[in-house]
Amino acid sequence: MTRSPDDISPQDLARLSVESFIRTGRIIQSPSNPMGILATQAGAFVTLRKLDGSLRGCIGTILAHQPTVADEIIENAIGAACRDHRFSRLIAEELPAIHYGVDVLSDLEPVRGLEDLDPSMYGVIISSTDGLPRGVLLPGIYGIETVQDQWWAVHAKAGISIGTQVRIQRFTVARFGKD
Repeated sequence: MTRSPDDISPQDLARLSVESFIRTGRIIQSPSNPMGILATQAGAFVTLRKLDGSLRGCIGTILAHQPTVADEIIENAIGAACRDHRFSRLIAEELPAIHYGVDVLSDLEPVRGLEDLDPSMYGVIISSTDGLPRGVLLPGIYGIETVQDQWWAVHAKAGISIGTQVRIQRFTVARFGKD
């Protein structure tokens, strides 16, 4: 396994993870002494975009599944490149034209209603009262300008009809690189 430098940025860690896996089939080793946010434990999303800004893959975790954010990024970067069901697996020829974005999630907060949402500041999670299905939208998504836009989009993503009783949570993100 290739070792990553300890002072690497989140988006560079995502890039190195994808490039190593696509080119060699190897998963890089997490930094031995991660610094800053990489040393914390939280959910994280990795977003891959083409040069024109179009989405090429996005995989994430709402809650931490790994010991550090660095480990979350490595796993989710490979997932965004290889396991996003909306896209074919990334190939080596595409690597130079990929931009990497990493969003590290805050703790989830319960939401009373739409008045507690702001699509530029908060991501949103809705789930049916039994927990499934569930929809997640990150904050600051292009084209989602209003709370109503966010509300409709997260329902569509979850496959839940508007008006269905749902549990609502929000979160903020620390954003790194292009998303």
